[in-house]
Formats: sequence, structure tokens, C-alpha cells
Amino acid sequence: IVGIGASAGGIQAATTLLGAVPRGTGMAFVFIQHLPPDHETLMVQILGRHTDMPVQQICDGMEIQPDHVYVIRPGHTVTLSDGRFRLGQSVERLGFRRPIDDFFNSLAREQKERAIIVVLSGMGTNGTAGAQAVKAVGGLCIAQDPDTAEFPSMPRSLIHAGYADQVIKTEDMAGILIRYVR
Repeated sequence: IVGIGASAGGIQAATTLLGAVPRGTGMAFVFIQHLPPDHETLMVQILGRHTDMPVQQICDGMEIQPDHVYVIRPGHTVTLSDGRFRLGQSVERLGFRRPIDDFFNSLAREQKERAIIVVLSGMGTNGTAGAQAVKAVGGLCIAQDPDTAEFPSMPRSLIHAGYADQVIKTEDMAGILIRYVR
């Protein structure tokens, strides 16, 4: 399972990454953004135009399938438990405003050394604390090259914390992921 965290400017980076991943890799991709509950999202349609894999919005209890792309439901946190998604508290509730970290932490618990995360363009540091959990269990952490990110704060935070195993352009990420999984 590849967790993809992005914020501002991350849609273009995500479409570039997913557009380069061929079907049949056995990987599932989970796209996590911080979206307010009243925010209408077209992420399923947008990402679906750039990949041959099925793209679905996450529902509570949904089982994760290989060669699928999943998109966070606006206004929620999401975690993994026994191979299924669990929708959590609203991101508007105090203490639940770090959906990327929340997902990465659960990915580390669930997948251990098979956990893979990608931090794309975005403001702030969401994703860095979750990356610490992924590194602690031996997973892979990839940061978008900040020089190619529209908003470089999130990938820079991962790099400066020392958790990025790779710092690369989004168009080169698919090859790294495929080689790592094989």
C-alpha cells in the first residue's frame, strides 16, 4: 500500500505519479488530502483521467484491493485496520487535523516494512510525523523534489527531518516504487 500525502499544489503531482504507474504492479494507492467536510471534491474523476486503475472514494469498512486508487472522503480522517479502511473523526474537530499523519501512522502499524509513503506538494508539515512511524518499522519514504513542488513545505519538512529515502521528481517515482516492490 502506497500512501500519498498532498496539500496545496499536490493534484498535478499526484496525476503525474499515477499516470506513470502501469496496471498490474500489485500496489494500492491511497491519496490523502486535508479537505474540509463541506468541500466538494472531484478527485475521483480527476485522478481517474490519469490512470488505468479503478479510482474510488473511501467508505468505512472498504477492503483495500491491489491495483486500485483510493481517495479520502472530504472532512474525515482515515486509517487502516485489518486490510480495511476506517473513517475517523472530522478534521474540523480539535486534535484531528492531521489526516496525512494519521493515515501514515496506521499504514506503518498495518503494513510494517511494506509501508510506502510519498509526500507531494503542500503547505505545512503534515506527513512528517507519520513518516517517522514508517521509518521506525523499515518502510520506504519518498519526497517530491522541493524544486519541482508548487508548495515545497511538506516535502522539505520530510527531508529536513531526515526521513526521506528518496527525493525525486514525480515523473520518476513510478520506477522507484516498482523496483522497490519487486
